[in-house]
Amino acid sequence: MARAMTMASAISLSLKPISPKVRFLSFSPSHSIVNSSLKLSSIYGFWVGKHFASGGEWRVFRGPELTVSCVSGVGFGGGERGYRQSRRKAFNKKKVKELELSVKILIEEGLPNDPEISSISEMLRLNAPMAMKLAFDGLKNSEYKTRDNTIYDVSGYETIELSLLLCNDEFMRSLNKEWRNEDHATDVLSMSQHIPELKLPILMLGDIVISVETAARQAEERGHTLLDEIRILLIHGLLHLLGFDHELSEEAEEEMEREEELLLQNLGWKEKGLIKSACDAENNGHLRIKDLDDRKKEGSLRFYRPKFKYIFCDMDGTLLNSKSQISSANANAIKEALSRGVQVVIATGKTRTGAIDVLKTVDLVGRNGIVSESSPGVFIQGLLVYGIQGREIFKRNLDPNFCRQVFSYSLEHEIPLVAFCGDRCLTLFDHPLVNSLHDVYCEPKADVMHSIEDLLAAAEVQKLIFLDTAERVAKTIRPYWSEATGDHASVVQAVPDILEIVPRGTSKGNGVKLLLDHLGVTPNEIMAIGDGENDIEMLKLVNLGVALSNGSEKTKAIADMIGLSNDEDGVADAIYRYAF
Repeated sequence: MARAMTMASAISLSLKPISPKVRFLSFSPSHSIVNSSLKLSSIYGFWVGKHFASGGEWRVFRGPELTVSCVSGVGFGGGERGYRQSRRKAFNKKKVKELELSVKILIEEGLPNDPEISSISEMLRLNAPMAMKLAFDGLKNSEYKTRDNTIYDVSGYETIELSLLLCNDEFMRSLNKEWRNEDHATDVLSMSQHIPELKLPILMLGDIVISVETAARQAEERGHTLLDEIRILLIHGLLHLLGFDHELSEEAEEEMEREEELLLQNLGWKEKGLIKSACDAENNGHLRIKDLDDRKKEGSLRFYRPKFKYIFCDMDGTLLNSKSQISSANANAIKEALSRGVQVVIATGKTRTGAIDVLKTVDLVGRNGIVSESSPGVFIQGLLVYGIQGREIFKRNLDPNFCRQVFSYSLEHEIPLVAFCGDRCLTLFDHPLVNSLHDVYCEPKADVMHSIEDLLAAAEVQKLIFLDTAERVAKTIRPYWSEATGDHASVVQAVPDILEIVPRGTSKGNGVKLLLDHLGVTPNEIMAIGDGENDIEMLKLVNLGVALSNGSEKTKAIADMIGLSNDEDGVADAIYRYAF
């Protein structure tokens, strides 16, 4: 980050890593960077270089510039009341030269329009100049053994500029990676813009960047409010810009720690600074130097804008664990996504009735859930697709003559076979494996029909499934029907002990595509999560396809990302890691 100047090639940017690190820990050295090709621009009061852009475009920051005038040499005495008193005295002394503090408080575009963030940014309009003035007053009357005193007496300047940017971990991580070659987020970074050799009437103090997401976690850990934590980080960053550096030595750390607490106390804020808080955390065994896990955490997602409008999610082997149950972690992640405006759509081989029966156990059915008789969804491998208001927009059936052949094979070899017919399941004989469809997979209990003709007369058949051991399915049933289907149908497999026969040319991916066209949504706006071969077309269609680690090798081979297994809350992990 740099200010706009005519001598852009000569700008030296000094970054000092300001994470909550404490004594006896190793620190990365500060960086002094000169970028001769740096392009500069001013957007909403915040100066940024092209290296922070994506695709050559400038980032946009929200927030107006705030300019506060303070009289040189007049201290605050602490707190907002002292600030207001000083302001009144300043306006009564007409002939006293005023020092203008220009504070730019901005919100990076990656942060959502969160009411608490807006409130804090408004408070910082007052807090930042108060902290600056008090810190400047302290420089005149104190001697420091370790502070870089390049900035000493500010009375010779007409204006002092400071930028304060609030961002999330993603943006902070990109700064650390770009400038410090460290691929993780920190709570605060100070970026000095002061060039002593240039005799200017303006002191360009620099930029302070604060990750609100990290600040929120630290505030919760330390038992105070988010505003308290951001104020602490503001003081820490400001002291770095004024030449304090706790990384130089133990003496330098102690000196900066004392100054932090003195400023916080005089301002009437929290008296424990960042250095002291980090020391306490280390002593209590809670110090976290780096968080290399790029997954967002529950409770912090409100600081992230969703990357996708829709998440399409398979059920068996994906949303459901190996016991065909949905975990509370997966359910909570889906509810978090819904609360952020992300629509979650079921794309499954199950019937809609079966999906409703499973998801009602975790309160995800109905108006505020993800499945109901009036919500969109892709069911029975894309052979039944429901659109807006739950209206059927697509259905494809198997040829009745082909179904006769399959049921004849079932009767001849005594292999359980179930026909999926809309919200019904039909079969020719009772069998424990047929009952398991209802007991384990929550599908509608299969009605036993007296004959093949009775079954075909009762309903249109969208798909047929054989149930047997995984070994017999792999060695006998699948090889036979891969040949016998001919031009009538295709075989797909989601779980090892079930073989599905569906009309040729249809797939779950085709069903998803039909629904997207119906909703007017492009694949670029979609993330999908699956595990089986029947999910391949869906994962290939969307912007980001995530295959869980328990999935088939073919599915994982085409996926953009491979997530945790369905027994490790893989859906929740994928949502927290990739959706925001």
